[in-house]
Amino acid sequence: MLQSDPNIAHSLGADLRALRKARGLTLQDMANALGRSVGWISQVERDLSEPSITDLRHIAAKLDIAVSTLFRRGAAPAREEGYVVRSGARRPIGSRTAGLVEELLSPDLTDDFEMVHSTFEPHSEIADAVTRPTQEVGYLISGRLELEIAGQTFAIAPGDSFRIRGEPFRWKNPHDAPAVAIWVIAPPVY
Repeated sequence: MLQSDPNIAHSLGADLRALRKARGLTLQDMANALGRSVGWISQVERDLSEPSITDLRHIAAKLDIAVSTLFRRGAAPAREEGYVVRSGARRPIGSRTAGLVEELLSPDLTDDFEMVHSTFEPHSEIADAVTRPTQEVGYLISGRLELEIAGQTFAIAPGDSFRIRGEPFRWKNPHDAPAVAIWVIAPPVY
C-alpha cells in the first residue's frame, strides 16, 4: 500500500513512483521501456535527477497519462503542502478527450486513492467503454449524466452517487449544461 507522510513535501519523483507502482511496473520495466538505466529511473523517482521534457513525454506515455499530469499549476505555501489544494492550484489531469475536463483534488498521487473534480461538457460522451483495475465512487454535484456500468444504464442527477468496481463503464452528457462530479479512485490511475 502507498503511504503518505504529511511531513514530506511531495514531488514529481514521488508522483512518478506512485504511478509506476499503481500500474505494477518495476524499475526495470520502466528502464526497458524508456531505454534508460534502472539507476537513472531510481534517481528521478528520488528527485536526484531531473528528466527532460522529452523524458517526461516518454514516461507519461508508458504510464498512460497526459504529460500535463506531471506538472503542478501553482505552488502551495510550505505549511499547506501535502494538506490543502487551493481551487486555483489544481493540477489538470487526463487528456481532455471527449469533452471531459479533470483536475486533481488530492495534494499528490502518493496516497492509496486520488480525488478528482470532473466536468463533463454539454453534449459530450466517451465512445468506448473503459475498464480499469480500480474501485471508484462518484458524486454528481450538478448537471445530469448518463452512466453505463457493466452493461446497465443509469440516469445520474445532482446528489446521486455511484460505484464502479473494475467493471467496464461509459459516460454521456447529452444535455445542454455541464455535469460536475467528484470521483474517488483507488488505486490512483492518473
